[in-house]
Amino acid sequence: METGKEAVIKVKDLYKIYKVGDTKVRALNGVDFQIYRGEFCAIVGASGSGKSTLLNMLAGLEKPTKGTIVIAGEHMEKKSENELVAFRRKHIGFIFQSFNLMPTMNAIENIALPLTFQGMDKAKREKMAQDALKLVGLWKYRKHKPTQMSGGQQQRVGVARALVVNPEIIFADEPTGNLDSHTSEDVMNLMKKVVREQNQTLIMVTHDNHLAEYADRIFHIKDGKIIKIEDKRESEEA
Repeated sequence: METGKEAVIKVKDLYKIYKVGDTKVRALNGVDFQIYRGEFCAIVGASGSGKSTLLNMLAGLEKPTKGTIVIAGEHMEKKSENELVAFRRKHIGFIFQSFNLMPTMNAIENIALPLTFQGMDKAKREKMAQDALKLVGLWKYRKHKPTQMSGGQQQRVGVARALVVNPEIIFADEPTGNLDSHTSEDVMNLMKKVVREQNQTLIMVTHDNHLAEYADRIFHIKDGKIIKIEDKRESEEA
């Protein structure tokens, strides 16, 4: 990675050890890496490899047993639960496998939801939600409720909702897990485009090696350790 890039996430010596009866399970077993602004990174591994634990730690949903996680200059492992909630609302967007849209709300209202939690006034949040919806190419569906949209359209709304807070980082957990392969490609291309155009940082967790290929860098995780980091941009440039 060329110097001068800003590291937006720094992970050092990260461990997560669970006690199961008398046994210790090392879900993360000494993980170190940096992720730079404007990067699309995929964390890929089989079930039980530690990838979901790692995502939860980065998002401040679980505390590490040992190690440091610095996001946007702030130490996640030192924050209280309330500080983490406030940090997530301000700095982090989430894209979920199950879309997590509110069935009673239309597309615009669903996208504006994170801004409602921030206490933003209605006119401003509607304008920002409209801009995010245009960005994902769903303007004509703005009044549609989730049941009136296809899975791919619902996930586009999910992407727009993650973007609307103008987050430092977007976390995507198996974001195409409920979509067919053609729709998955559409959503992946959209996420890649958004990262480029908005200079966003996107971290996706997946068990699917094919989907991971869309990322700039792929972190392969196995038994709680990162065994390999693949840089796709170097191979593209070669």
